[in-house]
Amino acid sequence: MAANLTFYPVGNGDMALVTLDNGQNILIDINIRASADGEDEDVHDVAQDLKDRLPRDDEDRPYVDAFLVSHPDADHVSGLRNHFHLGALDEYPDEEDKDRIVIREMWSSPIVFRRANSQHKLCDDAKAWATEARRRVNLFKEKGMDGTDSGDRILILGKDRDGKTDDIMDIVVLQDELITAANREEDGQFEARLLAPIYIDPDQEDAEELIDLLSKNNSSVILRFAIMADGTEDACRFLSGGDASVAIWDRLWQRHKDSNSDWLSYDVMETPHHCSWRTLSHDRWSEMGEDVKVSPDARNALSQCREGAHIVASSNPIKKEEPNPPHERAKREYVSITSADRFHCTEEFWEKNSRPIEFTISHQGPSFSHRVAAKKVAAAIGISAIPTVARGHGSRDGE
Repeated sequence: MAANLTFYPVGNGDMALVTLDNGQNILIDINIRASADGEDEDVHDVAQDLKDRLPRDDEDRPYVDAFLVSHPDADHVSGLRNHFHLGALDEYPDEEDKDRIVIREMWSSPIVFRRANSQHKLCDDAKAWATEARRRVNLFKEKGMDGTDSGDRILILGKDRDGKTDDIMDIVVLQDELITAANREEDGQFEARLLAPIYIDPDQEDAEELIDLLSKNNSSVILRFAIMADGTEDACRFLSGGDASVAIWDRLWQRHKDSNSDWLSYDVMETPHHCSWRTLSHDRWSEMGEDVKVSPDARNALSQCREGAHIVASSNPIKKEEPNPPHERAKREYVSITSADRFHCTEEFWEKNSRPIEFTISHQGPSFSHRVAAKKVAAAIGISAIPTVARGHGSRDGE
């Protein structure tokens, strides 16, 4: 099975699937709205699409090997209760709702949920995620690492405050550390470095100010993946940043620019916060218009692209004079980082091609087809898909 990245059209929301060479799948966020749940022919049925791609276990249950919710806003967790099994596997329904997706291992950050909850009320799906995370943590405390099986496992991303994670450090990934296994299957298929959330020591002088700064969107989980393909390590780097806004990218650049800037490099990046202007600038567009300034630190953090990199905006169509996000000025900045033909919007792509954005990963790197219209014509007249050639890693298509 070829490694690939799939970005679903979910409006202003996130839903990405990482498929590894060994067939494992890592899901990052969901936004399965009612209109995208088979109820509206004009909206992609992302739930069914996802289930069609996933493997099934011996009892014919679809599953993901790992599932990360970057932060608990509704546009990153909607559809959880309707489409995923929550609770012990022996409680999985026999007949009704037989197609619920099993989460073999949760990736969750308690500090992100805590900071978000201090700012706004959690939606019901976010509450359900938090409840399931607590069930799995308690099971780990009771049975230990060897006593928890697929469907009960969890990784905690980032240290929690007040010593709340001190007794479960075997399942805690600290900031800057690497995740090297999905559902504890460690065979070199990927590495994912945890860049955020940033832990703030409550005893430091400016702790209260920083905690306030890093609340809500700023506390999204940020992972930089290095994915193996065809036996080649680090064939594709993928940067996923949830809704992290300008303050956090400023801090990440200041933290890593001198010795670890490569940790931010990517072949594919999903724009944080759906191509929001506030990811790139402290200035308000509504007050300053074209006089706004891009934050140099945030831009540096988000422009560490390897040659030929692609940037994906998981957002509504990007238009001038529309609410932010998405923002046309932010799009212009991302295009300046890569190129117009390497910037992609999930909803715009779906409107033209009726499918998600996909990258196939080989030893040469990620490959994206620009000849979708020809493929659609071919499919309509019964011809098999037109082949595409993967680019050479680190070069531009056709060179």
